[in-house]
Amino acid sequence: QSQLVESGGGRVHTGGSLRLSCAASGFSIDHYAAGWFRQAPGNKREGVACIGSSGSSMVYYRDSVTGRFTISRDNAKNVMYLQMNNLTSEDTGIYYCASGGFRTCALQEHEYGVWGQGTQVTVSS
Repeated sequence: QSQLVESGGGRVHTGGSLRLSCAASGFSIDHYAAGWFRQAPGNKREGVACIGSSGSSMVYYRDSVTGRFTISRDNAKNVMYLQMNNLTSEDTGIYYCASGGFRTCALQEHEYGVWGQGTQVTVSS
């Protein structure tokens, strides 16, 4: 059974940092593109960052997180990460990881077949 489990969320002050982890089981996360999505209260879920499958150097970020967030993957551990720096209140939301779809990176939900349960990130002043 393919599964993704996020961890690392929490509450931080504006300007703080968090590192989210996404552990995969039942499949090799590096065989597929993988992405991070988030949903703020009252808003639709939106793509944050994605990384292509192994062999592809492609990464992509939404404009509002470029330069602050970094997506990476440890193939040996079968884990994907999202390093988030200089956080603002606009980054508050539930963060989901996704994989198990295509090999190319995209910030479209329908590109991914396996989703985690989400982890809460709260940024306060």
